[in-house]
Amino acid sequence: MTPFDGPSATPASCAPGTFLGDVVVGLGSAPKRLSPKYFYDTAGSVLFDAICDLPEYYVTRTETAILERSVAEIADALGPCRVVEPGAGSSTKTRLLLRTLGPARCLAYVPVDIAGEHLERSAESLRAEMPWLTVTPFAADFSTDLPSIEGAGRTVVYFPGSTIGNFDPEEAKRLLARFRRAAGPDGLVLVGVDLKKDPQLLHAAYNDAQGVTAAFNKNVLRRMNDELGADIDLDAFHHYAFYEPNEGRIEMHLVSARSQEIHVGNHVFPFHEGESLCTERSYKYDVAGAAAVGQAVGLTLVREWLDDDHRFAVLLFRA
Repeated sequence: MTPFDGPSATPASCAPGTFLGDVVVGLGSAPKRLSPKYFYDTAGSVLFDAICDLPEYYVTRTETAILERSVAEIADALGPCRVVEPGAGSSTKTRLLLRTLGPARCLAYVPVDIAGEHLERSAESLRAEMPWLTVTPFAADFSTDLPSIEGAGRTVVYFPGSTIGNFDPEEAKRLLARFRRAAGPDGLVLVGVDLKKDPQLLHAAYNDAQGVTAAFNKNVLRRMNDELGADIDLDAFHHYAFYEPNEGRIEMHLVSARSQEIHVGNHVFPFHEGESLCTERSYKYDVAGAAAVGQAVGLTLVREWLDDDHRFAVLLFRA
């Protein structure tokens, strides 16, 4: 998620960093681009949970298998700690880690997510499931805001699910630097990383047969209609995702099926037939490349856990 090249100033009603402001800047740029964080309203979060269960989407089940096999080792490596999870969503994989840490080693759990209602429901579910667990949800955009952590004990920033790949390399460095600061001098950063692999596997994961990923992609257009009063015909855009091997990334786009104009507030944005709005870039790494990104911001790779096919890695960094 890279800052856009846009106008030097926008009206206060559409300030950068707000949904309207980022839409105005992103749709007014060339090429058009929008941050993937806007996928995740309540409906988008539900759709993403559905994606995680798709047969083509190997990421979640592979990472879960790593955790199921190695969670005791991971918990021992973390020791007594509070767990801060940026982009927590439903905290599905995190439950296994929290249960393994248990009441003796888990000081608290702080889930951070932009979708506030979804976050609160997830927090209530966790409290019911683990009554001993102190859960303090923090509704925010983790790419710009993380809670201030006070009190004794180590902080572990846990960032599963390969979300680090949604950030362009320089942005990924800045994000990891933010995690390092949030963790503190004795802290740890535990990151899930999707590894480079057969492009056909990657293509299938982002173009599922049931069309759930397409609906997830188009959800950002529905949000513009519902929240910003836009007049977008969702059927006039096609989901398009592909792997770009030179950059080592998946790109996800919404491609205009015809020449059209869309209106968002007082703004008009023309689309040519075949013109795209880029909604996500998802970079894939090898372990050495991920370690180098961490090293650039003062994080040292100390442990790694991989699946047998080397599709995914869980990496532990120390400040």
